[in-house]
Amino acid sequence: MLGEGIAQGLMETARNFFGSYFSKDRLTTVQYPEEVRPPAEAARNFPFLIYDGDRREDWQAGMRCVACQICEKECPPKCIYIEKSKDKKPDALGKPQFYPAVFNIDISVCMSCQICVEVCPFEAIKMDTEFELSTDNRFGGLLWDKERLAKSNAYYGEIHPTEAAAVDALLAEERAKVEAKAKAAAAAKAGPSSPNPASTGASSTQ
Repeated sequence: MLGEGIAQGLMETARNFFGSYFSKDRLTTVQYPEEVRPPAEAARNFPFLIYDGDRREDWQAGMRCVACQICEKECPPKCIYIEKSKDKKPDALGKPQFYPAVFNIDISVCMSCQICVEVCPFEAIKMDTEFELSTDNRFGGLLWDKERLAKSNAYYGEIHPTEAAAVDALLAEERAKVEAKAKAAAAAKAGPSSPNPASTGASSTQ
């Protein structure tokens, strides 16, 4: 019937209007900043770098990034700048790796596309949900260094619990494989155990 869709839309608007006086669920306006709705788990804003460890002091030693520079190359607006270190340090799996001597992100250019997250092979960069980031420093305040970008894996688990649990399980599986491989290599290097001379003498006497 002609105009049926318009009538249905007006009825839905009227239902929400009058229903908002009786049910808060129908309210579409939030009295910000007094009232803040928690962001959805899939929400994303700007990237941050993950470090393993419970203390903030662990952020440099526990950083997962190995300065492979894949995110820098794949970033469409070219807002990531990385300088690789000259030396190496153990990564999350205990393997010596390079690390970023410099890791900067210009968030005035970042378009929150998440491509850096998708191409990272070390689960080192993820998307944050923080949005209250206003600053009066239009230059230095919008260029974040690796210390500003570093956040713990526990924080990642708080804002993206489902995704973080899957990543933790994957990393735990990789660590188990590395440990099993190391034990097998150590056992092969040690070779078969030599017989006990005392037991050999006793058997020959008998």
